[in-house]
Amino acid sequence: MERHLKFSARPGENAVVMDVVGQIDMGTSPALRKALLESLGGTGRLAINLTEVTYVDSSGIASLLEVLQEGKKSKKRVILFGLTPAVLYVLQLTKLNGIFEIHENEVQALEA
Repeated sequence: MERHLKFSARPGENAVVMDVVGQIDMGTSPALRKALLESLGGTGRLAINLTEVTYVDSSGIASLLEVLQEGKKSKKRVILFGLTPAVLYVLQLTKLNGIFEIHENEVQALEA
C-alpha cells in the first residue's frame, strides 16, 4: 500500500501554519521535517495542523521532536493542533503529549 503525505505552509495571523494531510511515516517524514524546519526559520511561531493526519509512526514523531528541539534552541514556539485520535494515541503512548504544546483547533493555537 502506497502512502501519501501532502503539506503546505500558509501565513497565519502571528504564525506560519503548516497543514499536513495523510500519513507520516519513514518514507514521508524526511520531506516533512525539511519543510517544517524551513518554515520555522521564517517565523517565531509554527503551528502544525494535524487534523487530516491518519497515521504517524516513530520516524514521524522523531521529526516532530526534532522541529520542537530546533524551536526551543532558537526561542521559537512549535504548536500542534487538531490531533486525530491516531496521532494523540501515539503521543500518549510515547508520553510526549506533555512535551508538545497542543491545542484543539487553529483558533486556539494562534491565540495561545
